[in-house]
Amino acid sequence: MNIAVVGLWHLGTVTAACLAAAGYTVIGFDENSDTISGLQQGRLPVFEPGLEDLILRERANGRLHFSSDPKDLVQAETIWITYDTPVDENDVADTQYVIDRLAAIFPYVGQETLVLISSQLPAGSTRRLEAMYYSIRPEGRATFAYSPENLRLGRAIEAFTRPDRVVVGVDTTTTKERIALLLTPLTDRIEWMSIESAEMTKHALNAFLATSVAFINELSRLCEQVGADAEEVTRGLKSDPRIGPRAYLRPGAAFAGGTLARDLSFLTDLGHAHKLPTHLLSGVRSSNDAHQHWPRHRLLEVLGTLHGKSIAVLGLTYKPGTDTLRRSSAIETCRWLKEQGAFVVAYDPAVRALPIELTRFIELRTSIQEALQGVAAVLVATEWPELKSIRPDDLVVWMQQPIVLDPGRFLATELSGETRIRYLAVGRAE
Repeated sequence: MNIAVVGLWHLGTVTAACLAAAGYTVIGFDENSDTISGLQQGRLPVFEPGLEDLILRERANGRLHFSSDPKDLVQAETIWITYDTPVDENDVADTQYVIDRLAAIFPYVGQETLVLISSQLPAGSTRRLEAMYYSIRPEGRATFAYSPENLRLGRAIEAFTRPDRVVVGVDTTTTKERIALLLTPLTDRIEWMSIESAEMTKHALNAFLATSVAFINELSRLCEQVGADAEEVTRGLKSDPRIGPRAYLRPGAAFAGGTLARDLSFLTDLGHAHKLPTHLLSGVRSSNDAHQHWPRHRLLEVLGTLHGKSIAVLGLTYKPGTDTLRRSSAIETCRWLKEQGAFVVAYDPAVRALPIELTRFIELRTSIQEALQGVAAVLVATEWPELKSIRPDDLVVWMQQPIVLDPGRFLATELSGETRIRYLAVGRAE
C-alpha cells in the first residue's frame, strides 16, 4: 500500500516513519522545501526520542521518501493528513492554515484515494474539507475519514506503534474495511464511530484531561492552606474505583503547550455558536490560568523581592522528551522573573541554543551545576530525568540559598525531609 503523509512536523514525521517501519511505502509531503531538504539530509524539524534513527533506517531500506512536489501524491492510495494546527498566544487555533494547505493538494488527490485526517481541527472540519474537495474535483471519488491524533511527546513512537486503542470516524463499510486493513500492523483495537463523533471525542478527551489538571491543582492550593497533603488526597481519590488509579490527577504545574487549551477553545466556541453556555469548560481555562502563577506567588512569598536576585530555572521545554519551546510556561515564568528585576539563568538538556528573542531575558547554562551556582532559588520547570542526579549536598554548596520550587514533586524522594533545604511543592504545606 502506498501512503502519503501530508504535513511534516511532530505528528507527521512520527506517522511517516512508523508507517514505513510497518512495511508500507511512504511519501512524506510538505510544501516547505526547507523542511524536506532537512529531512532528506537527516535533520528533523523536531526532537523525539528514537525518531532520527527510525527515519534514517527507513530511508536506507527504501520505504520512506520525502517530497515538496504535490504531483508525488497522485499515486497514493491513502493520504494521511497530519498538519500541526497553529495556536496563538490566546489558544485560538489557526484552522485556516490547514484548510488552505489541503485545498492546494486536492487537485492531486487520486480518484479512489482515502483521505484520513488527524490534524487537530474543530468538529465539522472533515465535512467542510470533503465539500471543498468535491467543489475542486466534481468528478472525484475520494473518501474521507477522521482519526484524532494520539501524539505523546517523548514517547510518540511507542504511542503510535502500540496504541491503547485508535478512534476512527467513518461513513461507509468500505472505508471502515480499508482503514482496518491499514492499521492491521499496528492494532486491532479500534473504536469505530461516525466522523462527527470522532471529532468530538478528541475535543472531549483533551477537555476532560484539562479539567482533571485544573481540578487537582485548585484543590492543592486549598490543601496548602489547611495543612493537608495533596499527594495523599490524590491517593485517596485514585483508590476509589469510580475514579481509578490511572486518573489524570497529579498536583503540579498548570497545563501548557496549547494542545489541551486548543480543544477547550474549540468546545467553548462551539457552545457560543449554538448559544449554549459552557460554564464548566470556561471555568477550567480561568482556573488553569490562575494556577500558572503558582511559582511566581511562592517566590514572592519566600524572597519578598526578586530585584537583583539570581533565579535558576531547570527545564525550558514545555514537557520532557521534546525540544519544543513554543507555549512553554517555563519561558513565560522566565520573562516574568526578568520583569521583576531578577537575573535569570536556565539549563535544559534538549536546548543547545536559545532563539535570539529569548536571550534578552534568559542566560542559558551548559550544566545543572553551572545553572545553580550562587542563585537565590531554583524552579524545577520541566521534569527531565537528568535532574534526578541533584543531591542535597550539591544544593547547599552551589546555591546562595537552598530554596527549591518543585511544583510536581519530581525531586521529592531526593529532597523532601531534608532540613537544610527549603522545599516547596504544589499542595504541600511547609
